[in-house]
Amino acid sequence: MKKIAVFCGSSLGFNDIYQNDAKLLGEYFCKHQITMVYGGGKIGMMGAIANTMLHNNGEVIGVIPHFLRHQEVEHTNISKMYVTKKMSKRKVKISKMVDGYIALAGGFGTLDEIFEVLTLGQLGIEKKPVGILNTNGFFNNLINQLDVMVTEGYVKKENREMLLIGNSVDDLMNKMQNYIAPDASKVTNMIAS
Repeated sequence: MKKIAVFCGSSLGFNDIYQNDAKLLGEYFCKHQITMVYGGGKIGMMGAIANTMLHNNGEVIGVIPHFLRHQEVEHTNISKMYVTKKMSKRKVKISKMVDGYIALAGGFGTLDEIFEVLTLGQLGIEKKPVGILNTNGFFNNLINQLDVMVTEGYVKKENREMLLIGNSVDDLMNKMQNYIAPDASKVTNMIAS
C-alpha cells in the first residue's frame, strides 16, 4: 500500500492516548513510505498525525471542501492540498487516490467516512482494506453493535469481517497488508436488507 486515507477527529478528545496512537501511525507511515490522504485539517487528531508525518519528512495529502477552508482549519504546510466544492466530491477524490482506509478515534464525520467505504465494499464497488485502530477500546461498543446486527440478521457475517480491527498500529497494518477482498459476486448475494 502506497497511500492510505485516515479518518479521525477534528478534536483531540480528553485522553492523550488517542493522540499518541495517531502519532505512532504517522511514524509507521513515514518509516514504510506510505502517503497519508486525509481531510486536510490542522486541528485535533488530524493535525496530530499530519504534523508527526511532516516532522518525519512524510508525504501528507489533504482533501478539503471549500467551505471548511476558510474556518481556520486548513493545514497550510502539508505536501499537497486539493479543494473540492462539496463533501461528496471530497470522498470521491480520496477514494480515487488511496489503497486503503483507516479510522482513528473521532466523531460523526469519522463514522460517516468509514461506514461509507464499508458499504461500497459490501456492494463490491470498493475492494480496499478498511480498518479501525481500536485504541483504548474506543470502538468496542461499535464493534459490539456490529455483532448485534449480524446476530439479528441485518449484516452478514462475511460483510462484518470486511472491517479489520487492530489494537495496535502494527496489528492493524499487518491485517491491512494481508487483506483479500471478498469475491464481488458473492458479496452482492450476501447483502442483508
